[in-house]
Amino acid sequence: MRHLKAGRKLGRTSAHRKAMMRNMVTSLIVHGRVRTTDTKAKEVRRYAEKVVTLGKKQTLAARRRARAFVRTDAALSRLFNEVAPGFAARNGGYTRIVKISRRRGDAAPVSMIEFVEPDAAPAAEDASGDN
Repeated sequence: MRHLKAGRKLGRTSAHRKAMMRNMVTSLIVHGRVRTTDTKAKEVRRYAEKVVTLGKKQTLAARRRARAFVRTDAALSRLFNEVAPGFAARNGGYTRIVKISRRRGDAAPVSMIEFVEPDAAPAAEDASGDN
């Protein structure tokens, strides 16, 4: 039984899996979107949300913790200067996964993970009605 064993193994060793997640989060920060399989996108979302939350804190400790995960200095500065300040009023839900198609070689489901628009406010405030 796999009780309390969070995360997907993705058929890789733990070192390979960690390196792949770090690379994909760095690419997501630099490019704004990454095209990958559904399961990898769902796993990358976990790490990307945590890194953006660190970027919102704007402290030296948060910058050092993010630097331990993000690969390049350019991605780190983009995270703290552009990406995270855009989500200052948002409590989570910084990424979206859009299903695209199936991969040609093995018919694996392919998705695009991207950051939501930082200007878009959550729609829950508009849902208040006369109840």
